[in-house]
Amino acid sequence: MREAGTYDEGTNIGKYGLPGGRINPEESFYDALAREIKEETGLKVGVVKPVHVGEWWPNIKGQKNHIVAVFVLCNSLTDEVVLSTEHDSYEWVDAKTLPEFTMVEPDRTVAEQVLQNIV
Repeated sequence: MREAGTYDEGTNIGKYGLPGGRINPEESFYDALAREIKEETGLKVGVVKPVHVGEWWPNIKGQKNHIVAVFVLCNSLTDEVVLSTEHDSYEWVDAKTLPEFTMVEPDRTVAEQVLQNIV
């Protein structure tokens, strides 16, 4: 999904990345995963397995943040994508088309590994 220029907390405007977000208080990891994917894409998913842990330090609204992310391979249980206002475009990619996209890290590395069946 490509980050929209209108996204209030945008740090990667115009770049592609995987869906994700924050865990709400008292929400389980897997409930948050399903909720965030549904909010950002409109898709319902089934969990396959965790595939990567990454961390980075973006500057959001002038403040440095530390983000730790667990990347999880999922199967889509639905097929109609409805983007949130955080994104303005999406693409389904394979190993051949992935290099065409400007994508954030570590999302690109994770996508490459999954598409090459490394993880």
